[in-house]
Formats: sequence, structure tokens, C-alpha cells
Amino acid sequence: MSKVKVYYNSACPVCDAGIKDQRQRMESCGTQVEWIDIHRDADAVCEIGAEREFVRERLHVVDEQGELKVGADAFEVLWRHTPGQTRWARLIRLPVLHVLSRWLYNAFAAGLYALNRARRRW
Repeated sequence: MSKVKVYYNSACPVCDAGIKDQRQRMESCGTQVEWIDIHRDADAVCEIGAEREFVRERLHVVDEQGELKVGADAFEVLWRHTPGQTRWARLIRLPVLHVLSRWLYNAFAAGLYALNRARRRW
């Protein structure tokens, strides 16, 4: 199995706390995960062909097949590999919930991004 790569922004306190919690949960799952903080390594976004600002706004994950997933789809990858969270992954794959989860995530991420920019976190 290939390594899962997670691209996140530690300058956002909410994102950083969420990633710390997810890392803790995933430590025992056996999945190889590389956690890439684009706040500390700005050039890492070149690996996925994304703009830094977009990665600051939304979680990006390269799954075990090498496919890039963004936002709610990125969470689905992490939850699929996390003990106790696999049911969340199954739920958001359901058609109606998939659309709803994407919409809710994107709205939340946009608001959080705007708040972080207003507070000059980067």
C-alpha cells in the first residue's frame, strides 16, 4: 500500500487542532501517513499542482492510489483509515450526504479562511 499524504495549514488554529487530533487517532491504524504542513513548507504544494492559498483554505490528501482529494473527500480518505471513524467515511459516500458534506465543508472552509486572513495568521 502506498503512503497517504496529507497537506494542511498549521497557521490556522482550527485546522492545526484537527490535524493533531486526527494524527493521534491514526497512529495505531497501520496506514502510512505523511503529514505535510504547507505553512512550514510552502513549496510542498508544487507536488500536487495546487496554489498555496487553496491548500490554506481546504484540506488536501493524496490517497493510497495517488489520487488527490480535497475538502470533504479528503476527510473521507482519512476516516476510511481511522479506527472508530470508518462509519463516517461510509456515510459521506452516500449520494445525498456526499453532496451535502461537500457543500457544508466548502462553506465552513471559506468562512474559516476569511477569518484567518482577517486576523493576519499568514
